[in-house]
Amino acid sequence: MPRTDAELVKEIENFQEIANQILPDPGEVPRLRGMDVWGGTRPLSGAVGGDHIIYVDFTQRYDLDARIGWAESRGQTKVVDNLRRCQRRAGIAVLDVSGHQMTDALLAAMVHQAFLVGALYELDRYGQITTRLFENLNTRVHNSSGAHKFISLLYGEVSEEGTFRFLSAGQPFPLVFSHRHDRFMEIGGDRKASFPPIGIQPSLNVIDRSTVESPFGFKQDYEVNEWTLLGAGDILLLHTDGLAEHGNDRYCPARLEGRLREVKNFSAREIYNHIQSDLLDFSAPADDITLVVVKRT
Repeated sequence: MPRTDAELVKEIENFQEIANQILPDPGEVPRLRGMDVWGGTRPLSGAVGGDHIIYVDFTQRYDLDARIGWAESRGQTKVVDNLRRCQRRAGIAVLDVSGHQMTDALLAAMVHQAFLVGALYELDRYGQITTRLFENLNTRVHNSSGAHKFISLLYGEVSEEGTFRFLSAGQPFPLVFSHRHDRFMEIGGDRKASFPPIGIQPSLNVIDRSTVESPFGFKQDYEVNEWTLLGAGDILLLHTDGLAEHGNDRYCPARLEGRLREVKNFSAREIYNHIQSDLLDFSAPADDITLVVVKRT
């Protein structure tokens, strides 16, 4: 029996309500000594789309003291050391599902939950999030989604000392704006390892590789980039291609760099708001746009 328009509207509203449950709350924004963080997503259609942010403030999301005590009681010295490092850093994941419809938020929600469950396991076993989580996530997405659906992902951890360690799977590289030099800094290619988006190629070195078929072959192990560039007042921008390609590639980097010169002394939240306003003044969006501002104070 065909559904009425009212029933279809109700279905869409219900789906959107479920998708809204995984949107990060402002209170989830990481709080680190010497770091100011703010970010958000502007969907092209509706309240949610294919872009998504996951904040991992280890001290807010997990009881690290209890975990340290548990690991100490079992003589897991390495796990204890890693958990103590987590007390001084926070993780940020930026996802971009191919497409920008409300229904693409379903795949983002799947990855959201899988990532957080995997993070719990990683903390129990290693005391930190490792690349193994993303190898397994990549193969799982490959096995459970169609060839036309994939996810660009960047996961990075920023420390109170100003170090940023991250892996990139099809996402634009972060931008680093130097407060002192008043411009974006060039990053050498040897510190810009990148991999295919999540789900396109299954991971080569996983135990269950023999059970996986892939017409596009297998990808090599993820590598972690490490940037130690954050000086006082420096700004790190994590973003999706909606920002990188905004205005037919005319906004970034030149216009964005000029805007940052004007607002570099503001808070991360103010910088974020100014950039969002400037984006709309420049041209109408053609894609979901995600931006996370990390400023060293």
